[in-house]
Amino acid sequence: MSRLQTRFAELKEQNRAALVTFVTAGDPDYDASLAILKGLPEAGADVIELGMPFTDPMADGPSIQLANIRALAGKQNLAKTLQMVREFRAGNQATPLVLMGYFNPIHYYGVDRFISDAKEAGVDGLIVVDLPPEHNEDLCHPAQAAGIDFIRLTTPTTDDNRLPTVLEGSSGFVYYVSVAGVTGAGSATLEHVQEAVTRLRRHTQLPVCIGFGIRTAEHAANVARLADGVVVGSALVDQIAKAESPEQAVNGVLSLCKTLAEGVRGARA
Repeated sequence: MSRLQTRFAELKEQNRAALVTFVTAGDPDYDASLAILKGLPEAGADVIELGMPFTDPMADGPSIQLANIRALAGKQNLAKTLQMVREFRAGNQATPLVLMGYFNPIHYYGVDRFISDAKEAGVDGLIVVDLPPEHNEDLCHPAQAAGIDFIRLTTPTTDDNRLPTVLEGSSGFVYYVSVAGVTGAGSATLEHVQEAVTRLRRHTQLPVCIGFGIRTAEHAANVARLADGVVVGSALVDQIAKAESPEQAVNGVLSLCKTLAEGVRGARA
């Protein structure tokens, strides 16, 4: 089984949801970003999403847009992001790591080269926001053929007619974007989350993870009672934005991660 399959199977046996954390590679700088990445599993992250910096992150709100700007200003690129994964894997072979971002940097890097290098580095999955299922041949199918999961986003506007097309070929888990809008732009009601999870489970047996707008341990715990995973990104990235030093950024992210993990792990107790 893949690392993602193994992790979600373990958590199902423990009767708890996954804490899925997102940070942008190279934010606030390479060394601090690597320290955050290496520290997240011990701080309670079950799955890590690592953002690939891009100049035009159209699905992201101000927090992650600024994270991309900070990372790019520090000369972070896709080659450095893959090197970061290699350094992470040198000390951690268990935690699933998913690269999240947009197709343009991958296309520029070269799809075949990217898939080969990502697999070698230890990447488990990809979330590519702007690549719909109609373009599966461009990345999804080659990635899966190499053993890298391709994780789809579904949204409140993905109706029952469209959903099978979106989910076709999905693997790893399903990422449900709980609000219509950009990252960090608000949060959905628990009633909406419950309805969404119920609907998605009629269409797929993959774990369902809920993201966009989850910022506190209480909110994370509430969602963890309903879904297979809770995704937190903007709240962690905001810890970097307000930090006065790289060290403070590392401590801020890992401290919040621990608090969120406590909420998620105690949700079904």
